Amino acid sequence: MSEAKPVAIPVKPVKATDEVALYEVRRKVYPRAVSGIFARWRWAMVWFTQLLFYGLAWVQWNDRQALLFHLTERKFYLFGWVFWPQDVFYLTVLLIICAYSLFLFTAVAGRLWCGYACPQTVYTEIFLWIERKIEGDRAKRMKLDNAAPSFAKFATKAAKYGAWGALALWTGITFVGYFSPIRELLPNIARFELGGWELFWICFYGGFTYLMAGVMREQVCKYMCPYARFQGVMFDPDTLVITYDPERGEPRGAKRKQSEQKLGDCVDCGICVQVCPTGIDIRDGLQYECIGCAACIDACDQVMDKVGSPRGLIRYTTENAMKQHWGMRDVLRHVIRPRVLVYLSVLLAIIVAGGWSLAHRDTLRVDVIRDRTTLSREVEGGLIENIYTLQMMNMAETTRHIHVGVSGLDGVTLVEAPDFELPPAGNKGFTIHVRVPADSAPKGSHKIVFDIRSDGAEAARLSEKASFMMP
Repeated sequence: MSEAKPVAIPVKPVKATDEVALYEVRRKVYPRAVSGIFARWRWAMVWFTQLLFYGLAWVQWNDRQALLFHLTERKFYLFGWVFWPQDVFYLTVLLIICAYSLFLFTAVAGRLWCGYACPQTVYTEIFLWIERKIEGDRAKRMKLDNAAPSFAKFATKAAKYGAWGALALWTGITFVGYFSPIRELLPNIARFELGGWELFWICFYGGFTYLMAGVMREQVCKYMCPYARFQGVMFDPDTLVITYDPERGEPRGAKRKQSEQKLGDCVDCGICVQVCPTGIDIRDGLQYECIGCAACIDACDQVMDKVGSPRGLIRYTTENAMKQHWGMRDVLRHVIRPRVLVYLSVLLAIIVAGGWSLAHRDTLRVDVIRDRTTLSREVEGGLIENIYTLQMMNMAETTRHIHVGVSGLDGVTLVEAPDFELPPAGNKGFTIHVRVPADSAPKGSHKIVFDIRSDGAEAARLSEKASFMMP
């Protein structure tokens, strides 16, 4: 048998002047405006999230800001609750709830978060609305960008960038207003008396809002967002995703008419691509760039209405539904599957447990600290004295009257029966002198118990153990 000879593959020589592109050159996306049921849902979420973000900073509660992460005081206020750094447990619970909610929504209907509530999506939608109001629709914006420099073009662009900048600046101010009281922050801005960290975060958050929503837009979703990369492992064949029906749509044609080749319902108008904020063609199949905003569904349904075809050429469906040709009832029946029920059960359990813990948490906390400089000493009357510091934390927003008692050894007493005033949401330490007769206990360490009571609307009672040293 003769030995096979290698085949020479011709290689095109590379000239020294040729440029080798290491990354795809960006083609600017000009999303077309679209109306429909999913567009209305997106704008409903825009209004909801932004009224919550911009409005909640101005809501007052008990003569203070209702939601305030006061870094200077190291307290977090949430309506009637006051959280201290020791309450990081509740932050952990909140993060776990957010994570499981993301798992649940993704398992049910893909990238619902990305398409309707993600800040990148929301602010891109707002910035696009401003752009359309100033520069016009898609065709006018493309024409303006390709036009030669002129005063009119400069004025139009300046108006758009100025509006973007004003919104981004106010967004940065509002963000900082949740960490530094906003009713104090605005006068400080007017007087140029901002702190260094306040000025930095206003510029940082506002600048990145402008950059992400106004300049980068779809590049954030395509190249920067990690969720776009790992969403595939959270999908399965029964996850609702935006899908083009090729059996019904192909072959595409500009006109639907009887001819030698029967055409599908897709008229190849390209509007589904024009309305996509990331510039993809959903007819090429599910792609990681798809953020699930359903703009292509609204656009395609309108085209189908005009050409007299039924809606749903592009629709929410599942991989199994496409293969089995299921109706919507069968699709929904398979969407509620064991995986979804497990996510839902775990999420509800965490919410209930976290809510119960929050409703029953102690609003008075006490730490007993022995004075380690003097373990014990003998005082007048032959009594043995130990000194303690009671570090008390008031989690309520009312003044508390604190009464302290002690027990655990025969004859144990306080030098003075102390009654303290603990300020609202305050943290204060009190020095306590405890004395016992010299013959009440042998030498060594003995347990005593401090009984702490608060009267009034925020009544509470705590027992804290401590050690008493006998010389």
